[in-house]
Amino acid sequence: MSVAAVVETLASRAQTVATAESLTGGLLAAELVSVPGVSAVFRGGVVAYDPEVKTTMADVPAAVIAEFGVVSEEVAAALATGARTRIGADWGLGTTGVAGPGPHDGVPAGTVCLGVAGPYGRVRTASFLFSGSRERIRRHAVDAALRLLSEELSAPGAARAC
Repeated sequence: MSVAAVVETLASRAQTVATAESLTGGLLAAELVSVPGVSAVFRGGVVAYDPEVKTTMADVPAAVIAEFGVVSEEVAAALATGARTRIGADWGLGTTGVAGPGPHDGVPAGTVCLGVAGPYGRVRTASFLFSGSRERIRRHAVDAALRLLSEELSAPGAARAC
């Protein structure tokens, strides 16, 4: 499903989406807002590169960061949930990872962790290992996040109202 189709699906259901991005640095929000009419579904986003910003602006528990590290599915899930609840959207997307060029805290460049929090209580995560330049890794992360949201929008029960 293309980003335009994701926006159209959300609009047809009168549902909204918000983002909390680390790795992608706003690229996911930019991709969403490239679609005409997105203002009906995109509530907003936060770029939370620093761990303190993750905790204060996206409600990522400091204990989760301490236990699992900033590049983890647990943090991606917390970012998605934080975006959903703090911004007041039906769906939340969270991105974290290492774009490179080198590793970060022992995590290899190209590691991407994503989270999608939905209106029916489910939080789904996924991890990937992409190769290429920083920009290519970030672009792959955006595409994967939109694909993950698309899959969740197609899941049974996803069309239920909040």
